[in-house]
Amino acid sequence: MKVALIPFQKNLVIRMDNLRFVLITTFAMLVFMLYQAWQIDYGPKPEIPAVVETAANTREDLPSTTGQPQTAEQSPVISPVVAEHQATTKIVTVKTDVLAVEIDLQGGTVRSLDLLNYPVEKENTVVTKLRNLIGLSIPKLNTTPVRLFNSEQEKLFVAQSGLIAGADSAPAADHHTVFNSEQNSYELQAGQESVVVSLTWTDNNGLVVNKSFIFKRGSYEISLQQKVKNESEKPWSGRQYSQLLRVQFNENSGGMLTGLRAFDGGVVYTEKEKYKKVSYDDMTDENLDTSSKGGWTAMIQHYFASAWIPPADQENHFYTKKLKDESFVIGSYSPQITVAAHAEVQYQAQLFAGPKIQPVMEKIAPGLELTVDYSVLTFIGKPIYWLLNKIHSLVGNWGFAIIGVTLCIKLLFFPLSQASFKSMAKMRKVQPRLKELQERFADDRQRFNTEMMALYKKEKVNPLGGCLPILIQIPVFMALYWVLGETVEFRQTEFLLWIQDLSIQDPFYILPLIMGVTMKIQQSLNPPPIDPIQAKVIKMFPVVFTVFFLFFPSGLVLYWVVNNTLSIFQQMYITKQIEKEG
Repeated sequence: MKVALIPFQKNLVIRMDNLRFVLITTFAMLVFMLYQAWQIDYGPKPEIPAVVETAANTREDLPSTTGQPQTAEQSPVISPVVAEHQATTKIVTVKTDVLAVEIDLQGGTVRSLDLLNYPVEKENTVVTKLRNLIGLSIPKLNTTPVRLFNSEQEKLFVAQSGLIAGADSAPAADHHTVFNSEQNSYELQAGQESVVVSLTWTDNNGLVVNKSFIFKRGSYEISLQQKVKNESEKPWSGRQYSQLLRVQFNENSGGMLTGLRAFDGGVVYTEKEKYKKVSYDDMTDENLDTSSKGGWTAMIQHYFASAWIPPADQENHFYTKKLKDESFVIGSYSPQITVAAHAEVQYQAQLFAGPKIQPVMEKIAPGLELTVDYSVLTFIGKPIYWLLNKIHSLVGNWGFAIIGVTLCIKLLFFPLSQASFKSMAKMRKVQPRLKELQERFADDRQRFNTEMMALYKKEKVNPLGGCLPILIQIPVFMALYWVLGETVEFRQTEFLLWIQDLSIQDPFYILPLIMGVTMKIQQSLNPPPIDPIQAKVIKMFPVVFTVFFLFFPSGLVLYWVVNNTLSIFQQMYITKQIEKEG
């Protein structure tokens, strides 16, 4: 019986001896992979090739309500790309307190939308003052607002809407139809709560279409109303459609783990399937073709989202399509409505275009807040964001909110970490005796393993207990990475002193250096591995992690510094108590 247990004991000891080393190595690899994912978002971007405009022989950018593409007989030959219209096309400009918008009179297409409160880059006043002090040049920053919708050919992204006439009805106003407007510009004035942009089109058969965009103060939600007035002698029937047309921005190339970054592409939300991502590859392989009561479609990207939201009380049909010019369409159309002679009907939809602020999006449409993509760790990321938001509402500073969340996480796992630190303290206590056994049985590895297991049993030491803090921190660390990387509230948000943006790296690398010091102190409190090679490798981890953290967002480094500091005090206290007992 004893003979049979010897190989088992030997294997168990080897596994325990190596497990901590494997865990720390794995964690280091995860940090490196997260760093590569961060570089995808913030590193140098490759040049984006221009989109080639093709003269399509069909109106392929219009939704087909029959399941078949519209033919040339159904509509005239027009290129689907709306960015390069005739030079005579007029633009209506709209400015509110948060948006600057251009609406093309050809189709009433929203072809440009700037987010006035979100500059592309923000000046770090501390860095600027320091550069001035030591005589260094100040780099020129792009402080223009983030442009969400864009009519430039290589960055084409527009919001289109229109009407599709029924089989026996005269053609209606789609996004190729030229409208008229009484004004060329609109601006939300002081004291006004909303501004209405009204576009009109009339055909020769007595059909009048009035397309109105309603902008509200402080809102990223644009209401669309399309009123169809039938002044002819026979009924007219048709559907409303709303869609987003976009070229694929090639910002994801490079990096070993592209999949670690947030999703960039289409999304559809239906009553049955709820939130569903539709990648550009999915649109290329197959056209989406589904119906649902309510729901919405969207294009999402880092920090920002755009979504068409049809009425929630009607049956909507959702579709996607890849066009010949390598652009992609995602949208929906309404049920067919008949307008009797000398009658009128009004279609409605909502367009959201702005930052992905979850409490705001929750009020607009069910599931819209899910566009804040925390990847597979959403079940951890959502509670972390909720807690961050609650603490921020009390302290008014996102940096202090991160510190508060760190304290809450430490309290949540306090019993488990307490047991782990006790195990590590006991391991540290028996370390001299283990070295003595190692020297005594240097030529008899089997006997050494047997004696070591007996010592662990006698002293009630769990050699695997010290690995638990690492196991706990890995998913929390990765979830917090996603929260900081996807939550727009952290973008260009200052903390204290030189930290003017929690979403980017520390400009002076002070926090990463502090993190390295705290990691070294914490490492000194842990018992080193018996294997000398492992001990030397593990000693290098504070240096390796410091290098990685130089390029991590300062908010994430702040979490790690606070977490390490709390762990140091906790472990020092426990170690002192164990030593007193001995």
